[in-house]
Amino acid sequence: MDRFSLAWGRWVTQYRAATIALSLLLAFGVASGGQFLTFTNDYRVFFGSENAHLQAFEELQDIFSKNDNALIVLAPRDGEVFTPDILAAVADVTERAWLIPFSIRVDSLTNFQHTTAIGDDLEVAPLVEDPESLTETDLSRIKAAALNEPALLSRLISPDARVTAINITVELPGIDEATENPRAAAAVREIRDYVETTYPNLEVYLTGIVMMNQAFVEAAMSDTTQLIPAALAIILLMVFLQLRGLTGTLGTLIVIALSVIAAMGTAGWMGVRLTPPSMSAPTIILTLAVADCVHILSNWLQKVREGLGKQEAMAESIRINFSPVLLTSVTTAIGFLSLNFSDSPPFHDLGNISAVGVMFAWLFSTTLLPALVTLLPAKPRQSRSLITEMMTRLADWVIAHRRTLMPTVSLVIVALVLVIPRNELNDVFVRYFDERIEFRPHTDFVVDNLTGMYFIDYALDSGESGGISDPNYLAQVDAFSNWLSDQPEVMHVSTLTDVFKRVNRSMHSDDPQWYRLPEERDMAAQYLLLYEMSLPYGLDLNNQIDVEKQRTRLSATLETLSTTQTLAFEQRSYDWMRQNTPALLTTAASPPIMFSHIGMRNIVSMLGGTTFALVAISLLMIGALRSWRFGLLTLIPNIAPAAMAFGLWALVDGEVGLGLSVVAAMTLGIVVDDTIHFMTKYLRARRDRGLDAAQAVRYSFATVGVALWTTTLALAAGFLVISTSAFSVNAEMGLLVAVVVVLALVVDFLLLPGLLIRFDRWL
Repeated sequence: MDRFSLAWGRWVTQYRAATIALSLLLAFGVASGGQFLTFTNDYRVFFGSENAHLQAFEELQDIFSKNDNALIVLAPRDGEVFTPDILAAVADVTERAWLIPFSIRVDSLTNFQHTTAIGDDLEVAPLVEDPESLTETDLSRIKAAALNEPALLSRLISPDARVTAINITVELPGIDEATENPRAAAAVREIRDYVETTYPNLEVYLTGIVMMNQAFVEAAMSDTTQLIPAALAIILLMVFLQLRGLTGTLGTLIVIALSVIAAMGTAGWMGVRLTPPSMSAPTIILTLAVADCVHILSNWLQKVREGLGKQEAMAESIRINFSPVLLTSVTTAIGFLSLNFSDSPPFHDLGNISAVGVMFAWLFSTTLLPALVTLLPAKPRQSRSLITEMMTRLADWVIAHRRTLMPTVSLVIVALVLVIPRNELNDVFVRYFDERIEFRPHTDFVVDNLTGMYFIDYALDSGESGGISDPNYLAQVDAFSNWLSDQPEVMHVSTLTDVFKRVNRSMHSDDPQWYRLPEERDMAAQYLLLYEMSLPYGLDLNNQIDVEKQRTRLSATLETLSTTQTLAFEQRSYDWMRQNTPALLTTAASPPIMFSHIGMRNIVSMLGGTTFALVAISLLMIGALRSWRFGLLTLIPNIAPAAMAFGLWALVDGEVGLGLSVVAAMTLGIVVDDTIHFMTKYLRARRDRGLDAAQAVRYSFATVGVALWTTTLALAAGFLVISTSAFSVNAEMGLLVAVVVVLALVVDFLLLPGLLIRFDRWL
């Protein structure tokens, strides 16, 4: 391999113009695939097509009309909804909401279909008509009716009558995903702007599935425009401080840029649809690409200081670093490729794009970078840097104190591993976004003042066509509805039994005693038919009953819950139905249910990914180091950092979400980089130079210590920048990866040297 790598180095430095031209041609040719990149803003993309909970939800939506929505919430500054001006504003917004692209239904206080008795007839009419002319008596009547109507309370009107909402149900065609949701969201925001201008007494808040989908886009765009420039600036500053020259820094910048555009271009050729997780790939690639450049340039500068010419020094640097840099790139790529075991497709894309970017970074750092920096003027400083002196002193200190460091670091590792079980799977999917994204503060206001974003649907089957009018069936549905309403997490229940009760009362002269279910099937069917025939277009019951009138949809709106709480509620409701209404037994379906299950599914699936990465990397290490003993020894510094990081996370936070479930597998390929570079230098000293174990450790510190220090700082800085993401899945992932990277350096510097010296005879 040394002969090949030396020949490689001499070729790229001898034919520099050709190397640069071929590298640029390859990079820009592949990057042209970027024109095919698209961004998806559908939350369903987080779930694979085989996901059982996604399938259950889509089956439910196929039976009934879809309930994806946008919610426009109006909060009068004086705190009173039931005034002529405010109700007129609600009616105005309701009419305008019908014009939102893809809207199929609009529900509000003003168009709620209120039933009253007119003699022996049933009148179904909007609750509010001609709002500007309402008298105080009218307003009191409307307010009383609204606050006593289960279909409205804690859904479209708050219990204190200070906040109201207009709910727009949309059905996106799914023909052009890139534009459909943004068009609907933009139209909703246009209404918001109109209201704020026309009705200055109203505060407007926007939430719902449409706005959440748009928040995914905005979070990704925020990361792209803010995180990538910040990470690039910080990393290049570190590289400049390490290399102390513009030539190496410029070369590193070009390698980073070409690696990123080539990786994203490959994603375009592959037909990848970008999501917030996969949009963090450019930041990850530019962070990882630095490591290859630093190792090659550090040894090049060292050889130049020793008196070699620029081209000869570069050829020697490539000879020394070719194998370890290739090995670290392959192991890093394996770590990212293991994300394909994830149960969430966006992490497949993140892993694949990052893996491709890492390999392009290796290619360009061993071709374009050597050709470029030897072509450009460079005057390496002759003096040894302070940090180099510190590495020498650190090596002496570690060797001298190895008998203390080994048990101490080992005990710390064991202690942190023991607390890992304290971590608990917990996600709150509406809090995937921080306050910088409009959706988050608006949703928090709505949850605190009106209704919840979490809803759970149940498709309750009567077992026969027309069976929803069966009194026995209705009694069971009503019992389940009442049980749900009594649960502390439930803010609102939408159920067909309330419609039957309301119509039954109206058919008996609005006598409150008749607010109960009809006792005869024929009567219930007639009431339902009469009510449906009285409803205007767009406000039918298709969102609650199927075409055959065999099933009804029961929806429970919940307060914001964690993953654990949501799953507990799902199980509790299932157990209640099994014990009390077994004929109706069904599973719940909704986005909160899907997001609550995906975290656990992802952890289970990533156990396979982590195992795959560990086995593959270990086999590579054994082959590269030409010793199964050395290969097994490296398992300790490779596994320990992630284990320690999760132990620290248990002590500091203790909640593991979707983003953290992929960290162990992903970082396994990253942290092995330090071990590979340290071990290859150690073995070169032992085998080629005939040094003893302690001297070989000093050699490793002297030749690669500064580079490891620099790359660790760069990696940590890059992932810490990701930790500032507006998307919490990326932020948590970035933070924990940064911790793992730092711990990897600590283990490699403080524990690995002692292990090498202690087990030298066995190795």
